[in-house]
Amino acid sequence: MTDAPLRLAHLPRDERGPVFNEPWEAKAFALVLRLHERGVFTWTEWAEALSHEIGAARTAGDADLGGTYYHYWLRALETMVARKGAVTPDELARCNRAWSQAALRTPHGRPVELPD
Repeated sequence: MTDAPLRLAHLPRDERGPVFNEPWEAKAFALVLRLHERGVFTWTEWAEALSHEIGAARTAGDADLGGTYYHYWLRALETMVARKGAVTPDELARCNRAWSQAALRTPHGRPVELPD
């Protein structure tokens, strides 16, 4: 049995498809699609992980006025790849540290770039 295609009620979109406020949102979206294509997780697993993150944020008082949806997406992605063994907790922590350091040294208004 194949997994149903991704259909999420809260996905920011317009008539042409998903809408992204920042480049990182599009990258996170694309990563989820690619990891699903590679069989890392099913759409059902993904929807459950994302729903969990949205529910946790709402419980914590986040009303999600449109600016935090992809933060949930990213947290769900990090949780899913760790749960599936696609990345170790240490690798994820190193990536988060590298991103934070790159963001701190990037001038306001410029895209954050990670060194290769």
